[in-house]
Amino acid sequence: MNIQERIKFVLQSEAEAISNINVTADFTSAVELMLGCRGRIITTGIGKAGHIAKKFSATLCSTATPSDFLHPAEAAHGDLGMVSDNDLLIAFSTSGKSREVLEILSMSRSLGVRKIIGVTSHADSSLRDHADLVLDMGKIEEPCPLGLTPSSSMAVMLAISDSLALALLEQKKVTKADYGLRHHGGYLGTAAREKKNS
Repeated sequence: MNIQERIKFVLQSEAEAISNINVTADFTSAVELMLGCRGRIITTGIGKAGHIAKKFSATLCSTATPSDFLHPAEAAHGDLGMVSDNDLLIAFSTSGKSREVLEILSMSRSLGVRKIIGVTSHADSSLRDHADLVLDMGKIEEPCPLGLTPSSSMAVMLAISDSLALALLEQKKVTKADYGLRHHGGYLGTAAREKKNS
């Protein structure tokens, strides 16, 4: 492929992967679990999935849901102590086989975490065995010429996390004023506090 062909192929592949997500009743259950969480929503993941998990946590915080990102490597050195029995854990892993992530899920149970949501793709994902609820990304082929670089899988993961955050925002009836209280600076803060002309 030439450059334009490759770019069009990547964009088309990512868009198709997102449109192929099967939105089942499990997505409703996930939002309901998030809505009922009395503590914080703890997100985790390693590698590219970790970046998505961190962004998801930031989006939740900005939309009136307390959240923290737990880095799997740091968790092994004491950061797992941030987890409490009132928290909900959401783990992101395309393969569902990342040792560091699986360790967190197992150890968090020992700290009282009762509910874990997994976002994963592979049918043989070990994450499926650790999670109480699984949001299936579907079978995804990466548009990378090598078939390796996470791209369509990350687009799907990001879309799922955004859809959860915004569905939760709607269920919590978060207002523009609520949003503005969490954005005291920048364009979004200004836009959230603007009054409509009558």
